[in-house]
Amino acid sequence: QVQLVESGGGLVQAGGSLRLSCAASERTFSGYAMGWFRQAPGKEREFVVGISRSGSIRYYAGSLKGRFTISREPAKNTVYLQMTSLKPEDTAVYYCAAAEDSNQLQIDPDYWGQGTQVTVSS
Repeated sequence: QVQLVESGGGLVQAGGSLRLSCAASERTFSGYAMGWFRQAPGKEREFVVGISRSGSIRYYAGSLKGRFTISREPAKNTVYLQMTSLKPEDTAVYYCAAAEDSNQLQIDPDYWGQGTQVTVSS
């Protein structure tokens, strides 16, 4: 069964940094674009950032570019989300996702992880 497993969430103070990891099965990682969504309490799930299958193209939500960086490491079947200058508004459950291409990733991913909690305190 194809699985995506997130890790690295936790509690940080505003202005701090955190790196999330998403470990994927070989089939999922090699054949799909990868990315991250988040869902804050009381809000809809939103797209954060995605990266193409080759790793050459990255897509960011407008206000997050410059603070969040996505990368993928094929040798470990892992995609990362490096978050800096964190704000309380970034508090959410962060989900790893995979889709056939970058456009599909933003609207209806094929696979989801179970999520990892990120909490940013004032």
